[in-house]
Amino acid sequence: MAYHKITADILQKITVIVGSDAVITNHDDLEKYSHDETEDLSYYPEVVVKPRSAAEISQLLVLCNQYLIPITPRGAGTGLSGGALPVLGGLLISMERFNQILNIDERNLQATVEPGVITEVFMDAVAEKGLYYPVDPASKGSCFIGGNVAHGSGGPRVVKYGTIREYILNLEMVLPSGEIIWTGANTLKYASGYNLTQLMIGSEGTLGIVTKIVTKLISHPTADVLMLAPFPTNESACAAVAEIFMAGVVPSAVEYMERKCIEWVIEYSGIVFDLKDGDNAFLLIEVDGTDRDVIFSECEKINQVLEKFGCKDVLFADTAAQKANLWKIRRTIGESVKINSVYKKEDMVVPRAELPALIKGIKGVGDKFGFDSVCFGHAGDGNLHLNIVQGSMSDNDWVNELDKGIREIFELTVSLGGTISGEHGIGLVQKEFMPIKYTDVHFALWKGIKQVFDKNNILNPEKIF
Repeated sequence: MAYHKITADILQKITVIVGSDAVITNHDDLEKYSHDETEDLSYYPEVVVKPRSAAEISQLLVLCNQYLIPITPRGAGTGLSGGALPVLGGLLISMERFNQILNIDERNLQATVEPGVITEVFMDAVAEKGLYYPVDPASKGSCFIGGNVAHGSGGPRVVKYGTIREYILNLEMVLPSGEIIWTGANTLKYASGYNLTQLMIGSEGTLGIVTKIVTKLISHPTADVLMLAPFPTNESACAAVAEIFMAGVVPSAVEYMERKCIEWVIEYSGIVFDLKDGDNAFLLIEVDGTDRDVIFSECEKINQVLEKFGCKDVLFADTAAQKANLWKIRRTIGESVKINSVYKKEDMVVPRAELPALIKGIKGVGDKFGFDSVCFGHAGDGNLHLNIVQGSMSDNDWVNELDKGIREIFELTVSLGGTISGEHGIGLVQKEFMPIKYTDVHFALWKGIKQVFDKNNILNPEKIF
């Protein structure tokens, strides 16, 4: 596709649509929009716009289709797969002004929200009404709910409550051609043709730009217990996970952290934690509900399982402050790794019972290629976050050999019944590995869908495939 640059004439047309205060062209001001949280990659857009309405976005898409200008939609820029990187320049549409919670419908347990609302702000707003939106990725304090939709985000409570796919009922979206449509209906059931709402979730801004989101809500749990369980090995911690569920308990969260995660959090964040010798891996387990007796009974069952796998001393968080501190450790791991070293972040998912084999295999590949790794993630649903750390690996090997190691890890993941990304998406940096899992038939179907929605391939090109 021969894309065009944004000329002075086209820039003037853009300015007429959104107003001069919503247009950014200064190079220094564009820097903020040239990167997300994906390693150290940077691509500058030619122009950034901050529209206020679906109508403005519609006009922008019509204009860019006419002149064949690539468009990159962007949320908060917290993505980890390069999905918001404007790799071909062009126009970047920032959704930061779409930041309103439009309605919380307590009768129907629904809410309508704009995509630029910070996820935690939305969670807190519905919690004030005794309601619960359980999709809470680690970056919930800064990420936008629209970005969560684009990447199919989950977070620690997927294991009990499901991913974002369980909570999105309907979407208002602007198609690349400029049409504005609703993808479905504000109903819990949908059997009326192809489900466009589900198609949009995880499409990473390649099929349309979402401008309103209708979410399902549930009643907020009234009680919870949080425990931290140490283990002698990574494999024993991971093996305990499947056994918890086999014991008939469904915790609201089961998070895995290896020792190095906590060491780096302590070193780089100043969080106080008593890390004992021999504690080499941890499970952070939350059980919630409305009946404390039931919760404590389930915790007893969990404790019996943990003891079978070498856990000798479970820490129960007795106060809100202790719970907050443990969750802060978990949510600060990514930032601590990033501060510590040059790294690459991968995100794979396997059936939960295969986690011990996955973690053992990852360490083996690291030994083979000479890189270090820091592993943590949502063990309850088999989703492992792998941070590959350069450590003592030479710069030459880091550039020329690392992808071979990553490929071996993904091949192992697929052989265990898993796939390449659980919630971070494919974006720019993972697309080269997609053929490990998917066939030419898959790619033909995806490209056919893309062609129907976006015949000129202007919307977030160079992503996913």
